[in-house]
This record gives sequence, structure tokens and C-alpha cells, in this order.
Amino acid sequence: MKILGVDPGIRGGLAIVLVNSGNGAQLIDAIDIPTVGMAAKERVDVTALRQWVLSHQPDHCLIERTQAMPKQGASSGFKYGCAVSAIEAAIVSCEVPLTIIEPTAWKKFHVLRGGNKESSRQRALQLFRAAHALFARKLDHGRAESALLAVYGERVLATTS
Repeated sequence: MKILGVDPGIRGGLAIVLVNSGNGAQLIDAIDIPTVGMAAKERVDVTALRQWVLSHQPDHCLIERTQAMPKQGASSGFKYGCAVSAIEAAIVSCEVPLTIIEPTAWKKFHVLRGGNKESSRQRALQLFRAAHALFARKLDHGRAESALLAVYGERVLATTS
């Protein structure tokens, strides 16, 4: 089963993981959320995102539940909310079933604590040794978290089937 994991937001990521019960997970691809525009006008490139999803034909999508962050300004919160809505709409338009996951659930599964993005990247490097280039930069934490969400998806989908 191909599972799409999504770490939402302008600086988030997308990952497609092939999961086979008992055989481990194989990372197919991972990218940063595609964007257009610059600075205050930057937004999700919905067309590019949709084309990427359609090219991989995932069976299911897991996206992290989002919320406003403490001390986040109104315009930042609005931009973040618009990005998340655009991502969800693009995925739904591809007719991919979508499940929203609490961050604490998938992080507990991978034994990750707090909001340390680097520990997520390191965990993804452990799980997907052949895909080192996709997680090589510190900024690749969005890709890493999306891949970890997808791996967690096997457990979620197995319990709901």
C-alpha cells in the first residue's frame, strides 16, 4: 500500500512510502511543499502539489493536525491556515482518502519527544538509509516528518480496516 504523509504548511513536506506488512517500509519519494510567490505573497503551488500526488497514486494520505502556535502573529497564522487548507483541498481533489493525525500519536510511535525537528530527521535517516540525499539538509525536517507520518499510517490503517 502506498501511503502519502504530509507535514503541512509552507515549510512542510510530502512523502510517499510503500508499506508491506512485515517487510518494512520503502520510501518512494519525498519533497518540500511546492510554493509560488515570494515573502508575504508566498503560497502553496496547488497545481504542482496535485500533479505530484497524482503521479504517485497513493492509496491513503495521513496529514498532521494543525493549530495556531502560541505567539504566532495574525498574518502568519492566516498564511499557515491557508497553506494547510490548500494542501488538504489538493489531496481531496485527487480523490485520495485522508486521515488527520495528532502529532503526539505519530511522535510517540517513533519515540520522539517535543518539537525537536532534528530528531525527526535523524529518525527518518535511520529508517530510510538508502534515501540519505532526501534528508541531507537540516531544512529537510518537513520531508522527514512526512515520511514518519506515512510509516505510522500502516498502524492506523491496520486498526481501522
